[in-house]
Amino acid sequence: MNKKKPTKKAKSNKTKDIKLELQEAKDKYLRLYSEFENYRRRTSKEKIEMIDSANKDLLKEILPISDDFERAIKSSSDSKNIIDEKGVNLIYQKLKGILEKHNLKRMNIKIGDDFNTEMHEAITSTPSDKKLKGRIVDVIEDGYMIGEKILRFGKVVIGT
Repeated sequence: MNKKKPTKKAKSNKTKDIKLELQEAKDKYLRLYSEFENYRRRTSKEKIEMIDSANKDLLKEILPISDDFERAIKSSSDSKNIIDEKGVNLIYQKLKGILEKHNLKRMNIKIGDDFNTEMHEAITSTPSDKKLKGRIVDVIEDGYMIGEKILRFGKVVIGT
């Protein structure tokens, strides 16, 4: 049997083919790795957004309770109510602490501020002095933000 020895040219072609295959495999690996990293970042971001969304819904439902506590405290300090003002105040402070822990901030709305449609919701308008025209005359319900996003618009009365 006569076996032919591979020539240098054949060896060189085989080496080039193997190097080309190796380069293609590296490219595939890098693309796959990049796609996986993008997927991991995207799912991580979606997971955080989903948790934040759930927190927003919960906080939105808790806000009216906070408002009721504020009204009860104000009412009990205005009159001689039977309500234990210290106990109600303590419960309110705990609730307020929990809300602040979740990055909930009350909007600082003052009477006389300019009406801003991006932060305030006008419930009604009332005749007022010239200096309060188009400005906030009364705050019905405070507005709240989570970070820089508005959770609830401040409900206000504006002057006309």
